[in-house]
Amino acid sequence: MDLTSVPYAFRDITSWRDRLLQRLERMYASPVLYQWSLKNPLTRWIVKRRTQKLFDLMSGFVYTQVMLGCLRLDLFKQLHHAPADLQQIAQRVKVPEPVLQRLLLSAVSLGLLECRSQSRFGLGPLGVPLAVHEGIGAMIEHNHLLYCDMQDPIGFLQNAWQGGMAEYWPYAHDAQAAERVASEKFQRYSDLMAASQGFVVQEILSSYSFADHRCVLDVGAGKGRFTSELAVHAPHLQLKLFDLPPVLELAGANFKAKGLSDRASLYPGNFLHDALPQGADLVTLVRVAHDHPDEVVKQLLQKIHAALPAGGVLLLAEPMAQTRSEFNPGATQTDAYFHFYLLAMGAGRLRTPEELMRLMTQAGFADVQRVNNTMPIHAQLLLGLKAK
Repeated sequence: MDLTSVPYAFRDITSWRDRLLQRLERMYASPVLYQWSLKNPLTRWIVKRRTQKLFDLMSGFVYTQVMLGCLRLDLFKQLHHAPADLQQIAQRVKVPEPVLQRLLLSAVSLGLLECRSQSRFGLGPLGVPLAVHEGIGAMIEHNHLLYCDMQDPIGFLQNAWQGGMAEYWPYAHDAQAAERVASEKFQRYSDLMAASQGFVVQEILSSYSFADHRCVLDVGAGKGRFTSELAVHAPHLQLKLFDLPPVLELAGANFKAKGLSDRASLYPGNFLHDALPQGADLVTLVRVAHDHPDEVVKQLLQKIHAALPAGGVLLLAEPMAQTRSEFNPGATQTDAYFHFYLLAMGAGRLRTPEELMRLMTQAGFADVQRVNNTMPIHAQLLLGLKAK
């Protein structure tokens, strides 16, 4: 298993700053300072904010279960059509009113639902996306596997690949999965990836211009969610899809259903063993690298470089460690989720943009750069050019 690089936050800490942080740590632990901070109007808000953040960390699992409960009762879609009162909702979902009320009020406190007139409940600002974007609901339901695996966090760290998540992603830790694993398992993870890819696809299509390209090869194409939307977005493009044979069968059916079969060519294979098809001037790698260890990613990037013509481009898009930069000025807490999610599913890991850019450079790509996009929480984008 690969070690990640030292976070930039560590590199910025000098000896004098380290002494300052240690002094602050002792001050935070002082009960006298705590009481003084509560009484002082200028500092009281800091104490309240930190207390609330700590409570949120402690209560996070309950929050996710409230969201999952509402999802499984189909409350978001029901209340998206029209608000309803407690009695009406209870009759629909067949849950006793006293316990259902506690779920609804908890959802209100989290912004998932909100109170309306005549004692009715409607969608809150955070509930609306759950009603209209199926991919979010699919990931929330899927995360139940992760939470089950992590019930004993220390046991999970000792044996991360033995849980339900690892079984869900057989290809991540089995190079021969395509030959050994039942096709319905590929259907299962391909469906989830297609459903949850919508926001990533929009980030790519809104941030990068495909006007100067004529043919795109998507490596690890899955069911073809990205390439099918790219086909509509850029009608001049010819498309090539590369993935495991049972996965590309699903992609072929998807393109046929959308009337796009004449735009796409399917190339079944395993990039661990097979060469990639040539002829494309742009290769896309969408949410693939983070599934694999460094050595596999290096090998894949070298194969992509070899498949591209001189002047060809690699576009890599996936969630990355949220380092502060001009592209992402505010670091977020999403890293904690992705570190453990990728640990549970197999051999991959969350990388910083700088790590991936270094791997691309080592594979032979020149002028490796970042592409600014509006929602780095969904994915960040990198470009690499094969020198002419």
